[in-house]
Amino acid sequence: MPAKKDPDASRSVPCFYGAELRYRREQAGLTLEQLVEGSFRGISFLSQIERGERGMPMDFARHADQRLGTDGFFERRCEDAAKARRVGNDWYSADVPDLEKRAQMLEEWAPANVPGLLQTGAYFRGLIQYGDPETPPEEVEERVRARLARAELWKREDRPTYWGILNESVIRRTPLAPAVMAEQVEHILDVIRSTQSILQIVPETTPWHPLRNGMAKIMTFSDAPPLVYTEGDFTGQIVDYPAHVKQYRRRYDLLRAVALSPEASLALLEDAVRTYRNEADQGN
Repeated sequence: MPAKKDPDASRSVPCFYGAELRYRREQAGLTLEQLVEGSFRGISFLSQIERGERGMPMDFARHADQRLGTDGFFERRCEDAAKARRVGNDWYSADVPDLEKRAQMLEEWAPANVPGLLQTGAYFRGLIQYGDPETPPEEVEERVRARLARAELWKREDRPTYWGILNESVIRRTPLAPAVMAEQVEHILDVIRSTQSILQIVPETTPWHPLRNGMAKIMTFSDAPPLVYTEGDFTGQIVDYPAHVKQYRRRYDLLRAVALSPEASLALLEDAVRTYRNEADQGN
């Protein structure tokens, strides 16, 4: 059996608290199973907290303090870790960037917007402008910085394998300026090709298909069960119940079958770039 990898407590505040939780648990002589007992949480959930991949919810912080005799340490510091994760991110998706970094494979379906990992700063500013126009300028820039920081993942040699599926309307139906969209679509092409990733497009002529009512991001790990993240307005959910994850996997595979081939999909994107470039030139 390979040696157990110690979490790097210096990476972030959540990693620090995760490493501290593991240290206190092992000092108390408790296994993962013994610590989660009575908490209504799963073993994989605790393991992800210890690795700094998921925030510690308040109910589990209280449970850990009680079981480990830590005099309220985790309850007092729980919100500190949560704030660190939320900087530039919506509260309901704060765990996602760290999960993306840990994933061995990322597969996502984007029916409404370009996936976050593929967005340019100008595109994301546009999403905020149209979707949440009352956002203060300083908060907009904080969110843009956090969004672009997630894309640093592409520069890693050990980056996850990526397979994305986009609805054609994400590319064709947008209020953003042609120049912004030309840059955005070119960026998608550059990332997919430079990382040898796969991207498919579901044509607008295919209105009925699996997962047509919402986005889904399937994350597969080398040392933990797979997860699915799904999101709507003002809400996001990490799905880890195996039967439900299996359902998402099946629907995603069926969605692949109705999408254009990777070659045809990239050709569609190239055509979109030409169209947007021509529109931008005509507008100047």
